Amino acid sequence: MTTIERFAIAGPALLHPKVHGDARGHFFEAFRQDMFQRHVDPAVAFVQDNQSLSRPVGTVRGLHFQLEPRAQAKLVRVLRGSILDVAVDIRPSSPTFGQHVAVTLSAENRAQLYVPAGFAHGFCTLEPDTEVFYKTSDYYSPEHDRGLAWNDPALGIDWPVAETAATLSDRDRKHPRLADLAL
Repeated sequence: MTTIERFAIAGPALLHPKVHGDARGHFFEAFRQDMFQRHVDPAVAFVQDNQSLSRPVGTVRGLHFQLEPRAQAKLVRVLRGSILDVAVDIRPSSPTFGQHVAVTLSAENRAQLYVPAGFAHGFCTLEPDTEVFYKTSDYYSPEHDRGLAWNDPALGIDWPVAETAATLSDRDRKHPRLADLAL
C-alpha cells in the first residue's frame, strides 16, 4: 500500500508507493485511481499525462498553473534523475497563500508529489538528463496557462541553483511576481 505524507499547507501530498523487489528487480503500482480518490483527493480524476526531459543540471521549469475553469491538479514523479519539486499556494483566500512545499523526487525514491489545483508548480533538475512524468486533471489550455516568477524573493524558495546558472525558457524568465499576479 502506498503511504501518504501531508504538509502544513492543506492540499499537497507526498505519495510513497510500496515497492516489491526480488532478484529480478522491482515492481510497484505507480497509480491507482481508487486509492488516490479514497486517500488523497476524492474529487480528482486525471485526464492527461505529460513527460519532459531536461538535459542540464539546474534546469528550472515553472512555476506554472492554469486559471479556472481549467485549473489543473498534478501528480508528479521522476522516471530518471532527480528534481527539487515545488508547489506554491496561490489560492487567494487561503491562509497559506504564497507559502510553498518543496520535496526531492527521484527515480530512486519513486515518491510522487500531488499538487492540487490552486497551486503553481515548478521544479529544478538535480541531475543531467532528468525525465519527469506527471498526470493532470484537465487538458492543457493555452488561454488559461499562466506562470509565477520562480525566483520571487517573497516566495522564499531555496532553489539548488543560482539565478545566473539556472537554465530556463524565455517564457519562464518573464513570469510576474506573486504581488503582481492576476488571479
